[in-house]
Amino acid sequence: MAKKITTREKTAILSSLATGVVPAIGLQHIQVGRKEEVGAVLGDLTRAEEEAAAIRFIIGPFGTGKTFFLNLIRNIALERKFVVLSADFTTDRRLHGSSGQARALYAELMRNLATRSRPEGGALSNLVERWVGDVSQSITEADGTVDDVTAKLTELCRPLQDHVAGYDFATVISAYYKGYLEQDEIRQTNAIRWLRAEYKTRSEAKKDLGVRSIIDDASIYDYLKLFAAFVRIAGYAGCVVSLDELVVVSHRLNSKAARNNNYEAILRILNDCLQGSVEGLVFLFAATDDCLEDKRRGLKSYEALAGRLAKNRFATDGRIDMSNPVLSLPNLTPEDCYVLLHRIRAVHADDDPTSVLPDEGVEAYLQDCGKRLGASTFQSPREVVKDFIGLLNVLTQNPGSDWRELLQQREPVTQKGESPTGEDEPRSGNEGDDDLDSFRI
Repeated sequence: MAKKITTREKTAILSSLATGVVPAIGLQHIQVGRKEEVGAVLGDLTRAEEEAAAIRFIIGPFGTGKTFFLNLIRNIALERKFVVLSADFTTDRRLHGSSGQARALYAELMRNLATRSRPEGGALSNLVERWVGDVSQSITEADGTVDDVTAKLTELCRPLQDHVAGYDFATVISAYYKGYLEQDEIRQTNAIRWLRAEYKTRSEAKKDLGVRSIIDDASIYDYLKLFAAFVRIAGYAGCVVSLDELVVVSHRLNSKAARNNNYEAILRILNDCLQGSVEGLVFLFAATDDCLEDKRRGLKSYEALAGRLAKNRFATDGRIDMSNPVLSLPNLTPEDCYVLLHRIRAVHADDDPTSVLPDEGVEAYLQDCGKRLGASTFQSPREVVKDFIGLLNVLTQNPGSDWRELLQQREPVTQKGESPTGEDEPRSGNEGDDDLDSFRI
């Protein structure tokens, strides 16, 4: 039996979709299609629980549901007791940089850290305090001393010393425990600041915490591996790193050298995940088709990535290969769109969904979208959904309105070149040092 939708979920779903963004909660009430793709990533989570690792590139045009898919996997991962780190790429937040851009991405991931008990994010301090508190309680209940607790924390963190900066990481955790024990909020805050990559100089970190290293641009991936090892020690299944808007790297960075440096960072992650060099980590990258396929700016412009992300030539004519790192989100079928609109109508209605718009109206609306938008109705359902909620809102707030009249008078719902964020889609010309292909007289 389906779980009843809560008021909080209903509000989040309708208000988010009405403005063209993805709700953070309640996705299970409107999820349709993507069965094979979701199953593939669930398999990745299972392998991560068994100390393996995985990487996926979620590919599709603007508006096809990549962010929705990431959020759906995020919610599933939280239920399976994973720690989820999520962030969007921007020109100032990326995997490689020389002026704090990579450190800014790591800090954003840590700020958005979510657990099952804190799904909204900001759960880092809660995670550390809960683990330290549980260890302390188990030792003191067995008549242990403070020194025994410190020794136990050191023992539990010993496997981290096999990682880069693992000793300093363990030292920071011990510093947090001392602050926890002495109710020293400053020391606890300093420990969390270090874990969030908020220290900019080693001298400041050494003064506050007695450690010689900090999380900087050159080391964020090493610290992600270290953090994944820590959360497993803390009792979690593993760590999911969800990174959206990879198109920013491919089509917003003007420098070819900057793009290639980021692609080299992605290649390192890809190799480690495929070769079994990391444990308990799942990376999810969301990108557009151009971000992947563009031979001049995209991922496949970097030769080493092009080979590893190539399609299986036997996976044609409806045959699938879900073991490939690339998961291309297919267009929604007309049947999927029909089911999606019905589910949205059910969320919108307080009692009888057909009282506002009958099944005949849903069919007519979808047919109207097909006439005006053609195949893009199913390629990019974002605007279709947004417009449909607008129709339901008008019908609800204006009793007596005829849905037939509204369908006849509506204007087209999309604008050419508009991206999910309201910005123009990335242009391929006149953007940087290697973009001169659109010159005209």
